[in-house]
Amino acid sequence: MTATNTNDPLALLGIDHVELWVGNARQAAHFYRTGFGFTPVAYAGPETGLRDQASWVLGQGSIRLVLTSSLRPGTEIAEHVARHGDGVRDVALAVPDATVAYRAAVERGANGVLEPSDDKDEHGIVRRAAIATYGDTIHSLIDRSGYTGPFLPGFAPWTSVADPLPPVGLEAIDHVVGNVELGRMNQWVEFYERVLGFTELVHFSDEAISTEYSALMSKVVWDGEGRIKFPINEPAQGKKRSQIDEYLDFYGGPGVQHIAIQTGDIVASVRALRDRGIEFMRVPDTYYGELADRFGDVDLDLDSLQELGVLADRDDEGYLLQIFSRMAQDRPTVFFELIERHGARGFGEGNFKALFVALEREQALRGNL
Repeated sequence: MTATNTNDPLALLGIDHVELWVGNARQAAHFYRTGFGFTPVAYAGPETGLRDQASWVLGQGSIRLVLTSSLRPGTEIAEHVARHGDGVRDVALAVPDATVAYRAAVERGANGVLEPSDDKDEHGIVRRAAIATYGDTIHSLIDRSGYTGPFLPGFAPWTSVADPLPPVGLEAIDHVVGNVELGRMNQWVEFYERVLGFTELVHFSDEAISTEYSALMSKVVWDGEGRIKFPINEPAQGKKRSQIDEYLDFYGGPGVQHIAIQTGDIVASVRALRDRGIEFMRVPDTYYGELADRFGDVDLDLDSLQELGVLADRDDEGYLLQIFSRMAQDRPTVFFELIERHGARGFGEGNFKALFVALEREQALRGNL
């Protein structure tokens, strides 16, 4: 990854990795490896000198997923899991110089979480720092330009038997969505504009994202290059509790709601994931009666899209296909999106209402609507 504006002290290179703090990292790693087709990369724990935590690193395409759990009660990790359940702690950002980036972010008003420090081993040096964002979520700032190891110093390569199932074909993180409290969305949009130099890409009102019962508002900030896109949602007034209200209740505050992952062939990816046991949310079948008219000039396999529950949307620059997994844990908090882009830069605005209906149906089953 290379920065386009090297004069900016916060010239972000992309998302380095996403770390989830979970109750049992070994079991979570098995779930993401078997269910989502990630491959083993690295491990750190008692065998590598850590006494109070264990971390398992998995990869697929350019995606790095880190799963960390506490080995003792009363630690920061253990308290985070007790409060939030399994959830995203860190959306780490790659930078050319972590010290320069950290100082610039703090000067622009960010709260520092980790002062710049160097970790070293026989593979080189990684310099990292961290700043706070919404809730208990952080952004590590990672400079790994001088490092050739499997992940970070202190991690050993994780080797295992080959996966007998077909590959899934996940390629990269497309965007990471955060949920915040009512009235706080604009505050966090301003934070990303002021601190990280992002701009607002698009916003959606409660009229655009609503049903008869509930609504939300959303704004998307991005780095201007498309490497990093962060939609930020807040609940809106409605007759009943929205999916954002449910998330904030069960997560215990703001946090990452879902991670969207790019694939070059969403039909093949969804088939592979279903074979691995991953379940997806479904919109009403009436949704597909309209697709033929909306996409008459595009060669889409409409039968496969309906069979699998894949959604389609378009904008002035192209079209996209997307689908959303069911929750990745018992708490109705974190889930995943698959997205296949063909020029479109949007987020499936034409699918918002159908998706909201599907989410409300699941909320009702949980007794939380």
